[in-house]
Amino acid sequence: MANEFARSDLSRVYNQLIARINQWDHEYYALDNPSVPDAEYDQAFRKLLELEAANPELISPESPSQRVGAKPIAEFKKVAHKVRMLSLANAFSLKETYAFFERAAKELNLNRSSVQIFSEPKLDGLAISIHYDNGIFSYAVTRGDGQVGEDVSHNIKTVRSIPIKLATSDPPLKLDVRGEVFMPKAAFEKLNQLALQNGGKVFVNPRNAAAGTVRQMNPKIAASRDLRFIPYGIGEYEGEQHFKLQSDIIDYLITLGFRKNPHSYAFLGSPDEFEKNYHIMEQAREDMPMEIDGIVYKINSLQLQKSLGFIARSPKWAVARKFPAKNVSTRLVDVEFQVGRTGVLTPVSRLEPVFVGGVTVSNATLHNMDEIERLGLCIGDRLEIHRAGDVIPKVVRVVEQGEHRKPIVMPANCPVCGSKVERTIGQAAYRCTGALVCAAQAAEHIRHYASRKCMNITHLGVKLIEVLYSQGIIKNIADIYSIKLSDIASLEGHGEKSARNVLDSIETSKTTRLDVFLCALGIPEVGEEGAKNIAWYFKNLDAIKSASFEQFLQVPDVGPVTAKNLVDFFSEDRNKTIIDKIIKAGVNWPDENDEHPRERILAGQTWVLTGTLEHMSRNEAKAFLESLGAKVAGSVSGKTSCVVAGRDAGTKLTKAEALGVRVMDEATFLSELHQQGSRR
Repeated sequence: MANEFARSDLSRVYNQLIARINQWDHEYYALDNPSVPDAEYDQAFRKLLELEAANPELISPESPSQRVGAKPIAEFKKVAHKVRMLSLANAFSLKETYAFFERAAKELNLNRSSVQIFSEPKLDGLAISIHYDNGIFSYAVTRGDGQVGEDVSHNIKTVRSIPIKLATSDPPLKLDVRGEVFMPKAAFEKLNQLALQNGGKVFVNPRNAAAGTVRQMNPKIAASRDLRFIPYGIGEYEGEQHFKLQSDIIDYLITLGFRKNPHSYAFLGSPDEFEKNYHIMEQAREDMPMEIDGIVYKINSLQLQKSLGFIARSPKWAVARKFPAKNVSTRLVDVEFQVGRTGVLTPVSRLEPVFVGGVTVSNATLHNMDEIERLGLCIGDRLEIHRAGDVIPKVVRVVEQGEHRKPIVMPANCPVCGSKVERTIGQAAYRCTGALVCAAQAAEHIRHYASRKCMNITHLGVKLIEVLYSQGIIKNIADIYSIKLSDIASLEGHGEKSARNVLDSIETSKTTRLDVFLCALGIPEVGEEGAKNIAWYFKNLDAIKSASFEQFLQVPDVGPVTAKNLVDFFSEDRNKTIIDKIIKAGVNWPDENDEHPRERILAGQTWVLTGTLEHMSRNEAKAFLESLGAKVAGSVSGKTSCVVAGRDAGTKLTKAEALGVRVMDEATFLSELHQQGSRR
């Protein structure tokens, strides 16, 4: 009995110690207001470690010692977001910002200055979604493509401003906390100083350092770097709280133990208030402990957010106003021509290195020869360099002509394969005519095919592709599926285990989707969204391969240039031979059981979607309507053919009824979908 009491006392002391240290972590990392000196904190932490070492059966997942308890991982697992993680549209001036909310207010039938705006600094870090089950940290995922991200729990768990257990006695059943992981300026400077002392890698800016740290395989490295986290919203939520405002969500997250973004507040959206807010943020920028590259503005009302919805990957109720680009001048040393995977030659300026906004810039794109002619640019000139949105280096103008100027001339022959270079009729682009014999195009084509956004062959990295290509082991994308274990195991720096990982990732990639495969083929002008539209419309590869120019034009958002590229690609026997080899190697996707494209029975009609659909997403409904020929608009007018009204439909439904526009509920819409689904 005495031992039971002793064990009970020990457990109580241990849990009190955990609660005390977690509270101190919250005060230090979230509130910037430590209540105890470092020596007292260190003493308590040592006592905790001693207790756990002597009594391993006591160790709790809530213990601060468990933040760095994970072992290094072998690879990043893919995790689907229950609620999509959207990115933001950008604005670069008061005029653009105000116009964005003017459009939103107009769609809501509200006075633009009566809409309350929630403002917060745009942290220059990495977007992360942290999932809690019953108040306990479960996993953390990167944004990825907005629908699927990578599990980085092992590193995010080491961030001390992130609670392992939410600070509430009544936690939600499920909660996704969305926010930004970043590295404070002081931590960034310290990290680079240590790197210089040890001859290690120096990061170019805090965002780069934060992103690199989050993608470390070893959590001990992440724990040694002072990452922080500040939330900006929530995703999946199952709980008792009822939020009306964006600011309510932030206030709630602060009560759960998260840190508030400094200088966040709400205001009415008049031009004067926007301008006042901007100047406050701009002045505060340099004194803030973290890098910010702009301001995020959101309509504060969650009901209005819901009414507006989103376009593609960005919401119609939020925008990021970026700070002005930073301009510097430097001298043009040379111009080189890079050959892309489609054969286009792009001039790239080589500059005298210049430091701007935390980044050393030594080159900038010149886009094409028309741009060079417009700028009147010659080698030897002094140029003004502009970093749009603090990211992309661009040549603005010639500041001073060089004493010994040298004209920039497009080479007559490809710098990689020596084939003739020709200008595309009606376009600014110059292309190498070497096609499959050009090493630059072939290697880049393979890299594109294997990339994360395409076939996602995780262990077939850029450097390995370069080696395999240079040795003639792979000459095109079909050769990927003929790689043998000995081809890789015999390479320097690789063994049998490494080779097996590559072959396993190749085998895993064989099960894919039709749209992913189309995107991976690298057809000019056919990106992820275009591939999705084409796959949705035709449903199978044979129909796509045999489609005519006119048929491709029937696909939503496919224009004449893309249609011609598709026809040209599938008319080339060498391309079809490579595709046949890939299919024969086992690459497959689910059978859609749909042999022909849909009839465009809604051609010429304009439809509007409003409210929440229970059985399909807005994107799925939109794609279905577009496949039938309809145009899907964001607002209701007298020209609207029909409005599909889901749950909690708002002002669009009211306007449709006032205008006498046909309104269809979701059940009727699904019935219509079923009827038309068989009409070919």
